[in-house]
Amino acid sequence: MFNKIVPIVEKDHKDLKIKQIDDFSFVKNTHLASIMCHEFSRAASTYPIVFLEDKKNDQFKPVVMLGLEEGENLFIEDNKWVASYIPAIIRRYPFALVKAEEENRYVICIDEESQFLDKKEGEPLFNEDGSASEIIEKVKKYLSELQAMESFTEEFCKYMKAENMFTPLNMKVKVKNEVKNIAGAYVINEERFNQLNNDKFTELREKNYIALIYSHLSSLGQIERLLTFKNKEENSIEKVEERF
Repeated sequence: MFNKIVPIVEKDHKDLKIKQIDDFSFVKNTHLASIMCHEFSRAASTYPIVFLEDKKNDQFKPVVMLGLEEGENLFIEDNKWVASYIPAIIRRYPFALVKAEEENRYVICIDEESQFLDKKEGEPLFNEDGSASEIIEKVKKYLSELQAMESFTEEFCKYMKAENMFTPLNMKVKVKNEVKNIAGAYVINEERFNQLNNDKFTELREKNYIALIYSHLSSLGQIERLLTFKNKEENSIEKVEERF
């Protein structure tokens, strides 16, 4: 999705403007999208939520399945997003928050090769006096909120891993008379969850994890929906006006 991420600086980007997202072709080949815990309840009504293992960093992260195969996004039709909820990582594009070398410091960056950057059309990134524009201030607030939720999401995944709650997803689906095996991702083991003792269940509730687990488990039924999604007409979102 991102091609050339660079820090936003006045001397390099003072003449640039940001356009509304009205074309989702930039994620048409994206079959997985990272999400955070605060998105679970809304995302679960449309997408399967699964977890990927990052062996390099020894952790798990949640993603939504946008397709059953790599390079396939079943939620884009005529470059429009055909679902009522769009994951935050896609809504925030072409902006990103990147950790700086200094501890606990992050830098707002942008994809310089994004089709939504223009010198004539859109909202300016900087005011005439060189100060950050209103859109940059909105982005800063939005990305800061996402960063806080990302930390919560990491803690949730660490806890689930420590409690041995993840189990490999192994599911077979039939696509055009061909049986495909969906593997490589993880889900929360519902049986283990249901067998937790009262103390452990109370601990999950105090950490605000219970609703997340139920949202995740209920979302797995959406895997079957992906098989027929192309044949269904749903409300489409032609552009994202309130992204931040």
